[in-house]
Amino acid sequence: MDGTAILFILAVAGVASISLFTLKGLLDQVPDVIDSAGNVRDAWDRFRNKGNGELGPGEEPPLVDDQEPPTAA
Repeated sequence: MDGTAILFILAVAGVASISLFTLKGLLDQVPDVIDSAGNVRDAWDRFRNKGNGELGPGEEPPLVDDQEPPTAA
């Protein structure tokens, strides 16, 4: 009977340890997922507003190149 109780306690501790390790791994990824979601949202907004000529926050207008391209010799 004593051996069964010890094995049960060790099994519960092992399951709790694995559960905490897994939970920590998932929670460590949350900031990166939130950053990626923000990047996707910004890219989607740029894609949808591409034809409007409006610039989003932090965007710069495209550079205008007045020079002709170089000619082949």
